[in-house]
Amino acid sequence: MSKRNKGEARKSTGAKLAYRPIGLISGLVAGSLSGILFKQVWKLVAKEEEAPSALQSEYRMREVVLAAAIQGAIFAATKAAVDRAGARGFTQLTGAWPGD
Repeated sequence: MSKRNKGEARKSTGAKLAYRPIGLISGLVAGSLSGILFKQVWKLVAKEEEAPSALQSEYRMREVVLAAAIQGAIFAATKAAVDRAGARGFTQLTGAWPGD
């Protein structure tokens, strides 16, 4: 491995380690935001305050699975957006991309 590659590998490893606490905090933020977003979306879609859970017998399978699918999609999109914003901010501050 050349000196340049070793330097870049150390920089990349250092960036990953330095970003770890930011990534954990952004994951918590994304979880909270996605929960809030899902509740609002569910109110609009189903005209109900609470989404059905898997163990509530008064809901059909289709409703439970639809609620879970919407919740999962919102969480994944929110997490990706928050992670990406965090990585971009980290790069602006340090000059190193945390994911490479």
